Parts: sequence; C-alpha cells; structure tokens
Amino acid sequence: MSLLDYFKTKKNTSTAATAKERLQIIVAHQRGERDAPDYFPQMKQEIIDVIRKYVKVGADQVSVQLDQNDDNLSVLELNVTLPDQG
Repeated sequence: MSLLDYFKTKKNTSTAATAKERLQIIVAHQRGERDAPDYFPQMKQEIIDVIRKYVKVGADQVSVQLDQNDDNLSVLELNVTLPDQG
C-alpha cells in the first residue's frame, strides 16, 4: 500500500444506492401531495387525532393517501398499524 492509496477516497456503492432509494421515496411522496387538495394535510391530521382518542398510535403508524383515477374519482386510503392487545 503506497502513501497515495491512503489518501484516496473509497466510495461505498451501498451507501449511494441507499441514498438514491431514499430520494426516490421522497420524490414520489412529494408528487402525491402535489395533486392533493388544499384541505388534505389538515384532514389527515384530524383523522390521526381521532384515532389517537381510542388507540395509542404514533404518526408513523398511520398512513393517509389520496388517489385520483382517470374517471374523476378520488379514493381516500387509510392504513393504521394497531398495537398488539396482548
């Protein structure tokens, strides 16, 4: 190993792949929010607040998504990961 090899930066491809994947997720999430109505963030928060009245869940355990079809039809999808009752 020469002295110059010591100063060369070693690139980790798995780190780059992970960063690329995370960026793709963020971009897809922002694209989904771009087409959402103005009231959607407030409605999402109110739904989470109602669920929290009855079950202790974190914000990361509740997913609310609005999908719009070509037929001018909107679908509100709600996924909640409930804690174990055991």
